Amino acid sequence: MSHIDRIDPNSLEHELQDTVVAINRVTKVVKGGKNLGFNALVVVGDRHGHAGYGLGKAKEVPLAIRKAVQVAHKDLRKFPMMGTTIPHRVVGKFGAGSVLLKPASPGTGVIAGAAIRAVVELAGYQDILTKCLGSHNPHNMLKATFEALGQLRDGEMIAKMRGLNPDSVEPYQSYSDING
Repeated sequence: MSHIDRIDPNSLEHELQDTVVAINRVTKVVKGGKNLGFNALVVVGDRHGHAGYGLGKAKEVPLAIRKAVQVAHKDLRKFPMMGTTIPHRVVGKFGAGSVLLKPASPGTGVIAGAAIRAVVELAGYQDILTKCLGSHNPHNMLKATFEALGQLRDGEMIAKMRGLNPDSVEPYQSYSDING
């Protein structure tokens, strides 16, 4: 996604919520001893198709979290939803980590690990199956999940890309709708 696709957090009608995914203590060894610092990985979302993430670094945990939330607000993106799930199966990759996201039938819930769960819940997906492949590093999983969600396309987006009128295209029917 380019910077043009970013969304202004003030233009959203729903309030943004945030979740801390990971806090890491880091140490820098200097001549006078050790300098302690913290970094925080945070996800924000409105549970209606918008989410973003941010990394903040500071000498104290609350300040690192506050910085991460500010960065996440600047990184807000919109993702397509099909009811309470995603439109289709998708795989996102970042570094040594891969994330598989699959649509699920209503009532399934969110089947996901910690970092992936934070993203999909704050984005608003209630029924989704996920699998972390490769690295389980929270940074890689989070970025791979955002990369996967960025690949999602719904029928309206595809119609616009093909130059068709979205109203003239027949709505998507799932396999269960066709075969009863």
